[in-house]
Amino acid sequence: MLDLTYDMPKPKTIAGAKHDWELVIGMEVHAQVSSNAKLFSGASTKFGAEPNANVAFVDAAMPGMLPVINEYCVEQAVRTGLGLKAEINLKSAFDRKNYFYPDLPQGYQISQLYHPIVGEGEVLVEMGDGTARVVRIERIHMEQDAGKSIHDMDPNMSFVDLNRTGVCLMEIVSRPDIRGPEEAAAYIAKLRQIMRYLGTCDGNMQNGNLRADVNVSICLPGAYEKYQETQDFSHLGTRCEIKNMNSMRFIQQAIEVEARRQIAIVEGGGEIEQETRLYDPDKGETRSMRSKEEAHDYRYFPDPDLLPLEIEQTWVDDIASKLPELPDDKKARFVTEFGLTDYDASVLTAEVESAAYFEEVAQNRNGKLAANWVINELFGRLKKEDHDITDSPVSPAQLGGIIDLIASDAISGKIAKDLFEIVYTEGGDPAQIVEERGMKQVTDTGAIEAALVEIIAANPAQVEKAKINPKLAGWFVGQVMKATGGKANPKAVNELVSQKLGL
Repeated sequence: MLDLTYDMPKPKTIAGAKHDWELVIGMEVHAQVSSNAKLFSGASTKFGAEPNANVAFVDAAMPGMLPVINEYCVEQAVRTGLGLKAEINLKSAFDRKNYFYPDLPQGYQISQLYHPIVGEGEVLVEMGDGTARVVRIERIHMEQDAGKSIHDMDPNMSFVDLNRTGVCLMEIVSRPDIRGPEEAAAYIAKLRQIMRYLGTCDGNMQNGNLRADVNVSICLPGAYEKYQETQDFSHLGTRCEIKNMNSMRFIQQAIEVEARRQIAIVEGGGEIEQETRLYDPDKGETRSMRSKEEAHDYRYFPDPDLLPLEIEQTWVDDIASKLPELPDDKKARFVTEFGLTDYDASVLTAEVESAAYFEEVAQNRNGKLAANWVINELFGRLKKEDHDITDSPVSPAQLGGIIDLIASDAISGKIAKDLFEIVYTEGGDPAQIVEERGMKQVTDTGAIEAALVEIIAANPAQVEKAKINPKLAGWFVGQVMKATGGKANPKAVNELVSQKLGL
């Protein structure tokens, strides 16, 4: 059973601080929509293309070019909202956010401020201690991404790549419900997991397809509870925003660093200034970029080139009816259907590909045995070689074949590990390999008994010791396994040893 709570169990204690301080964190996650075309043009979104190869006239802001909304991007945003149990707004609108961006040729960004496509939702974030926290989603809006400025190709000039300009982003804005660095990372991980299950964002943080702006503030114990009661932000400390974080590890580090900076200022008699900051992982510090802008600083106004977006409830219902099984539901089903532990089900459902692989292996087989082989043998080997499940040289059918051989007593667990190694490195059909290489388990009790009789006759002293201390009977089991090349059925060996020694 998960302990659901909004409240932080204990105040966050910062070493060296005069008081106990609590952290309050809100996040703005930018998720690049999985779509072949951009939000307002037909240009490709393929990553890794030559600079400025995927740029339409609209993206380059050529005179007279008008944006045309990509319906599939809208569908992906709706699908994401439904996956986050959020309200879908049948009427939404686009606004112009005016500010200078060297890699955004229009001189403004088309976004949604006043009427977003998705309203309030929630994310269930499971923590390592068995508790789960509900983080509320305030809104999800669509907007166009900017391009990329490149500063390290020439000492005197900067270059601009507009391939990413106009790619559809979903900005997922949370309430300030996150209470610590680990929870912030877990929240990002859960969002990524859900969107990957939905197919709305690939979650590739290394390519910048998922990145976050992290708002951090500090307050004394009790202040957050007052905010919850009143929804009055004045109870919380002044927040600072850390921009463009694309690593869960760096997100945690940045929150710790920023919290310490704010505490030092407040306990030193100073005041926190609301601003935007960057995290430098090499120096382990955040540094100021600019004072934090408010909405009026961007001079938002409705985009005159785009009509308000109106969608029908029947269209939303059709999307909802086709949603895949989401991770929380799949995890619960794995526990009940396959008899797995909560932990094993969490590991197997962490990635959509891993869950699909396991389910194929476990089909009509012992679920616990299948989970053990997938998690311990396959995942362990893949991790050791820095691969993921999509790179697995062992197919679900091959691993299932190994499990079938174990279940039928054709091979022992030890032989199965040798067989797994052969299949992993050489490939092939497990049953055929066992047959051709003589790896079948010896189940003929006559042959096992004959080997045991010889060992007993040759070791009378060891027999007497085993009769005095039955634990020493394991020595005879080992000798029989050695004599049969590890092929003897361990259960049969144990039974015969006990029988012959009179234990």
